[in-house]
Parts: sequence; C-alpha cells; structure tokens
Amino acid sequence: MEAYSTVRTGTYPERLAAAAGLALALVLLRLPFRHTVHAARLARRIGRRPLDAARAEALVGAVRHTGRLWPGRAACMETSLGAVLAAALLGRRLEWCLGVRFAPPPVEYHAWAELPGGGPVGEYTASGWHHHAALTI
Repeated sequence: MEAYSTVRTGTYPERLAAAAGLALALVLLRLPFRHTVHAARLARRIGRRPLDAARAEALVGAVRHTGRLWPGRAACMETSLGAVLAAALLGRRLEWCLGVRFAPPPVEYHAWAELPGGGPVGEYTASGWHHHAALTI
C-alpha cells in the first residue's frame, strides 16, 4: 500500500462526496453514539454496489485530504465514518470498523474503513495490520 501523502484524491464526484461525507460524520459524531451507528447502518443499506480497491483508496484519500482543511479534529474516527458515508452517497458500500491493537503495548484504539469481505482501506503500516475489529458496521 502507498503512504497517505501519495494516494490519489479521486475524481470530482468522489471529492464532492468526500466533503459531504466528512461534514455529515463531523455532525453525527457529536450526537449520541446510537445515532451514529444507525446512520452507518443506513449507509450500508444504501450502498449496494461493490467498490473496487483502487476507487476505495481514492475515496479514503479524498476524505483525508478534506479533513486536512477542517480546522478541528479529523482523526481516524471522523475520516473512516466520512469515507463510509461518502461511499454511500456514491451508491457504493464500505464497512465501518472500530477496533483495538493490544500488542505491542500500549493499547491503541482505532477506526477504519474496510471493503466488504476485504481488508482495511487506506491504512499504511510498515509492520503489517495488527488491529482487531470490535464493531463492524
């Protein structure tokens, strides 16, 4: 996988969906968590068509790029949910995963987008993927 800075940021519709998805994610994450989970499940039902790995990488890259323009916090939780919502706006499907890495210490909590039946999208780790999903929507 490529590092974040070299990932293509997508086409114009993907960038527009990324901005809308991130804005919606920023609002949803300020509401009670059950509303956020309900919106993620709704996005999963809306996005029926599969998303290929290259377009998924571009979409996650577009959300991360948009997050850099946001003056507040746009970390893993916001960008991963934004990517899932952006995919739904395009009629595509991504899964939203919340998880943890236990070893090596310290414990690390993380959120990421994942292709259905595939691995994490847009995650770059030199030593491999060591996170375990606790919740997948």
